[in-house]
Amino acid sequence: MRFIHKRRNALATAMIGGLALLMALLITSCSASPSGSSAPSEAGQTKTIKIGVLAVATGPLAANGKNMEDGWNLYWEQNGTTVGGAEVQSIFEDTGGDPAIALNKANQLVTNNKVNMLVGPLSAAEGLAVADAMNRQKVVTVMPIVSADNLTQRLDYPTIVRLAGWTSSQTTHPFGEYVYDQGYKKVLTIGYDFAFGYEGVAGFVNTFTDKGGTISKQLWPPLGTQDYSAYIASIQQDKPDAVFVFLSGADQLRFFKAYKEFGLLGKIQLFGGETSTDQSVLQGMGEDALGLVTSGHFAEGRDDPATREFVDAYYKKYNKYPSYYSANMYTAARGVAEALKSLNGDASNKDALVKALKSVNLTSTPMGPEKLDEHGNPILNVYVRKVEMGPHGVWNVPIETYPDVSQFWTYNIEEFLKHPVYSKTYQGNGVWPNPMP
Repeated sequence: MRFIHKRRNALATAMIGGLALLMALLITSCSASPSGSSAPSEAGQTKTIKIGVLAVATGPLAANGKNMEDGWNLYWEQNGTTVGGAEVQSIFEDTGGDPAIALNKANQLVTNNKVNMLVGPLSAAEGLAVADAMNRQKVVTVMPIVSADNLTQRLDYPTIVRLAGWTSSQTTHPFGEYVYDQGYKKVLTIGYDFAFGYEGVAGFVNTFTDKGGTISKQLWPPLGTQDYSAYIASIQQDKPDAVFVFLSGADQLRFFKAYKEFGLLGKIQLFGGETSTDQSVLQGMGEDALGLVTSGHFAEGRDDPATREFVDAYYKKYNKYPSYYSANMYTAARGVAEALKSLNGDASNKDALVKALKSVNLTSTPMGPEKLDEHGNPILNVYVRKVEMGPHGVWNVPIETYPDVSQFWTYNIEEFLKHPVYSKTYQGNGVWPNPMP
């Protein structure tokens, strides 16, 4: 297997980024080999397809980044790295979860390493920065994790492919209706103070208020918040029927710990989004999380052959359940392999590569069936999931399934796109179609 792991500290990389990029440009200008070529340099030599993988190895999102890497690697270990007569080489870079560093690393991979395509990065902020720059450079980029809504809505990025991906609001649109139908009429929301949080929360808010529910208060903690006591105090003062949380990683663990220590767990109903009970945090929450209900497009406790086989293989390899980060990257690797196979291992034609990636058949994946819509985003199953005890600890089990969910939910697409992308100031609060903010 051919995997290259570059574990340079992300901050150090940012400091030397300008020099490294200048050197890379000089090297490129002296090279006789065209950038991104997958053709052999000598007759009979095996072609090499280089894939740059942008993940996070340092900082508050490092656990999520490790899960991304594990899912990607598992596919190639199971299936081999030779595809269509070409050898696939994965080159990993640590972005630190920082948009500037992610962009710098993407440029290095393209200019210095001459990758044929990129996969990643992780966060919405990183993804928006990378997508804009790579699309201008016509670099084929697969984004299985970045869930920024606008990448496949109002923006036009032909070389960006959201294979095995999702949008932040896609899994919370149906959940807003579900929570209202369970009898909850007044909900307080708490989500990250950046695009991922705004969009995930807004999907819930839009449909919850469409049904007649009221959003009593919205709290926006920044990434890396260490003390959630002030937010918990605000929840206690507000006294909502329920709380909807949209956090991830260490932030979700700290919030949940505070929620429990202040006596709110079991007192004020807690609901959450995809990452609130993802396996990247769920084992840290332990049995205290039993009974929590969240929405997501991956449920590791789903009773389906494709899910069971993946979960079992992942557990055998890593001694833990897979997270959604792992499932999406595993599925993306499969999609990339199928696309390259259809091209006989030739990734030199970027237009053909994009077309092949968008044509991949994903009728059976660990998440369920998926197909890309005309905007390039998957139509997928959304699961209402309950935390239960599984064979190796707590996991998410579907209790209700919404099949074939579009990123636009049931809204009129043309009308939806006339509204701005969900943000801190536009949450879709009120009965659709809401007045423009």
